Amino acid sequence: MSDAIKEIFKSRIYGIIREDDPNKALEIANAYLEGGIKVVEINSNIETLKEVSKIKSIYIAQGGIITSEQAHEGINIGVKLLVSPILQMGLTKVSSSSKIPLILSATTPNEAYSAWKVRVPIIKIFPIKDLGGATYIEDLLRPMKFLNVMPCGSVKIEHIKPLLNAGACAVGMGRSLYLNQSYDGIVNSAKEAVAQARQ
Repeated sequence: MSDAIKEIFKSRIYGIIREDDPNKALEIANAYLEGGIKVVEINSNIETLKEVSKIKSIYIAQGGIITSEQAHEGINIGVKLLVSPILQMGLTKVSSSSKIPLILSATTPNEAYSAWKVRVPIIKIFPIKDLGGATYIEDLLRPMKFLNVMPCGSVKIEHIKPLLNAGACAVGMGRSLYLNQSYDGIVNSAKEAVAQARQ
């Protein structure tokens, strides 16, 4: 198991940044790190990925990958995780050959099981808010407790404990941690999220 995947299981909070401005993304990433979030997904242009990957203490996940070409761009700059917003099975070959772990996204039980069958270590359940929140995670895992699922999509601080209690191995959080916040505000939001995940 890679260090990045181990860190997700340990901290149970996965940071997401949706910012095209490299400087803004860098600021948010540094605030996440100060707040205790060490795995950060950048779903953005390659320049932003390059900038944030300069932070040595963070495990950078390249989000939004649909093609193998996109994955190779990220691998070339040193990303530690490949993440697709869909069930893109073709990326398993890239992951296997590069030894970079792959996270695939699923919305249905069938998709989640298919991702597990190809040994995806953590499966993103997205968009969790629209799927039904913690209740959906409970229903999904009732017959398949062996799945490692990470709900993402409009997750807020108050959703963390219900989602983890429902059986999620971690939760993915983005704009609710940083939108319209100062640097210190982002740090405090990250700290609160990490604290909630540890309870």
